[in-house]
Amino acid sequence: MGSSRSFSCSAMGALILGCLLFQASISNAQLRPDFYFRTCPGVFLIVGKVIVQELGSDPRIAASLLRLHFHDCFVNGCDASVLLDNSTSFRTEKEALPNLNSARGFDVVDRMKAEIEEACPRTVSCADVLAIAAQISVLLSGGPWWPVSLGRRDGFEAFFDLSNTALPSPFATLAELKKVFSDAGLNRTSDLVALSGAHTFGRAQCIVITPRLYNFNGTNKPDPSINPTFLTELRNLCPENGNPTVLANFDLATPNRFDSQYYTNLRQGKGVIQSDQELFSTTGADTIPLVELYSRNTFEFFRSFARSMVRMGKLKPLTGTQGEVRLNCRVVNSRTRGVENEDDGVVSSI
Repeated sequence: MGSSRSFSCSAMGALILGCLLFQASISNAQLRPDFYFRTCPGVFLIVGKVIVQELGSDPRIAASLLRLHFHDCFVNGCDASVLLDNSTSFRTEKEALPNLNSARGFDVVDRMKAEIEEACPRTVSCADVLAIAAQISVLLSGGPWWPVSLGRRDGFEAFFDLSNTALPSPFATLAELKKVFSDAGLNRTSDLVALSGAHTFGRAQCIVITPRLYNFNGTNKPDPSINPTFLTELRNLCPENGNPTVLANFDLATPNRFDSQYYTNLRQGKGVIQSDQELFSTTGADTIPLVELYSRNTFEFFRSFARSMVRMGKLKPLTGTQGEVRLNCRVVNSRTRGVENEDDGVVSSI
């Protein structure tokens, strides 16, 4: 993964430790960046170590972990509901259309949680594991750092139906994208444009690309906003009636690096999915100036992305005595397991 694949665990440790010490100097009313500073100070190192190990064989994992955090927070807030498997009480969000056969990294989260439980039993929530993993994934891929507010609790249920409506569609128009973001609690134009920049790395399946290549909006023609040369490239990769699971890089230039190339691609008509290209190709849109700004100024993109990640991470969190700290991120705990200490994140058995 570019520079990430050669990133040593010792170098990663120094980087994350420095960020953790800085993070510990920041406080927040409800969620706090220093929430685990006393009870599980090694949590960032544990999560980072697992990610670095996984990057050695799976360069996609950084983008996949970031996506899990997105998909968690957009559906009833950041409560780790996306991680729950099916139960007799609810249907898993993993089977909802936006996640089906595309959301991934659950086994990696399991490894993180298992190591955290060994080091700090009954302390760190799965929702916080996702938030930390998202930050470290971006950081190791060349992107910005931001203070991760912590102290979230895990929810007791998944939201299959809501997942089908609350997550942005790859076929969405700009108006539809704005509504989804606003409904989630992210109503600034900069939230939409900056967070869409997460598609600066990662992959998309042909199933979400093909319609705009051959039959855009039922016209039997390609999306006119696609760069003609890029259209040929995409058609070669995703032929009509071809394998829908074939993967295309969101960014052909730097596919595994978190940078501002995504916005340059949009200006050139090289957005891979419709919802991305809408940010620049919608006539008169207020998103266009931001695409242009982020394209030419990586610092501004990173600053906006970091701010929006902080805002997204605070969407409807469960805190205090709400929810629980799951022992296994895939299942809800037994309701008789114990009581939690609201002040320091410790769960004490009774």
